[in-house]
Amino acid sequence: MKIRKPELLAPAGDLERLKWAIAYGADAVYIGGPSLGLRANAKNFTFEEIKEGCSFAHERGKHVHVTVNIVLHNQEIDKVKDYLIRLEQCGVDAIIVSDPAIINIAKQYTHLDIHLSTQQSTLNLEACRFFEEQGVKRIVLGREARKEEIQEIIHNTNLEIECFIHGAMCASMSGRCVLSNFLTARDANRGGCSQICRWDFDLYNEHNKHLEGEQPFTFCSKDLSMLKYLPEMIDMGITSFKIEGRMRSIYYIATVVDVYRKAIDEYCNHKETYTYNKEYEAILRNCANRDSVPQFFGGENNSSCGYYNGREEVSNQDFLGVILSYDEKKHLATVEQRNYFKVGDIVEIFGPELHTITCQIKNIYDQDDYPLDVVRHPKEIVKVQIDEKVYPNNLIRIKKD
Repeated sequence: MKIRKPELLAPAGDLERLKWAIAYGADAVYIGGPSLGLRANAKNFTFEEIKEGCSFAHERGKHVHVTVNIVLHNQEIDKVKDYLIRLEQCGVDAIIVSDPAIINIAKQYTHLDIHLSTQQSTLNLEACRFFEEQGVKRIVLGREARKEEIQEIIHNTNLEIECFIHGAMCASMSGRCVLSNFLTARDANRGGCSQICRWDFDLYNEHNKHLEGEQPFTFCSKDLSMLKYLPEMIDMGITSFKIEGRMRSIYYIATVVDVYRKAIDEYCNHKETYTYNKEYEAILRNCANRDSVPQFFGGENNSSCGYYNGREEVSNQDFLGVILSYDEKKHLATVEQRNYFKVGDIVEIFGPELHTITCQIKNIYDQDDYPLDVVRHPKEIVKVQIDEKVYPNNLIRIKKD
């Protein structure tokens, strides 16, 4: 029995990542525009890039949402009207806002759908009803929402409900943090978060005596992963599943979108025979550098959801290369290298067109067909023997036990 599929909403820090996210199965992407968003350190989009991105998405039946979720000061109010009109002219489907002033301006001067940002930390039914009356179409609930609260909101409003399913967590209440501003003069609520919660701190007792421990103290939260709860969330009627990470790599975005796309489709298309795939869990764990847990959804949020006394974030080297083309007669894939690999390595190749392929690298050649034992140089173009057919923009990663 087929059931209604939720939207799979992916992050896109630039035009390249927008196209990768859509190619790997995202139904919609959310991006940052030239201003008024909360990722000041991201590359973000120009208006010309937004227009191109919207055209690319719409040609494939996908949608584009733009973050306009900064906390406004008086001097910025006059900029909002023209900015929103320009976004609408670019073809944007929805804006994600946190400041109520933007809701009124958007309603008055545009036909853009209005989504309420997680920055509003909306967790209760009455707040949702209030914003529904203001003309908000969708609410991105705070990451702290429990399943009982989500169910109550869905059953008692006509709102679309969007929930995070994967990515980084905030040690504060969905972004309402002043530590960054206090310690570095970078305002987290205006796009400049310096991620103080991931710094290491020395601890002192009430007598100002330094407390020795195995590791310095940190506020750092583990990441969120809702893979195990997908069936339950789909049955609840959540409209959109959101992946965090506009500053993440194309490999991370492609990997995470690919896993959740497959898991959602497997459950929605074959609910009666669906089984949880532990291999997906391993893939998600390997592509990130922090542990991930379900966090608040099941009501089990406790000390196991953070690091507190030390953590190790290892740089990910799993991503080996991008397939540029494939010669079916010679069984040779042209590959752009991203990390060191060699003859004899066991690798996986994945992409939207195929089930994951596992194979051993038997032969590697340079562009002049000279045999190589190892590929060492970043973005080196080589030819790799792959016996099964693969496609452009498929990705190669190391196979882990």
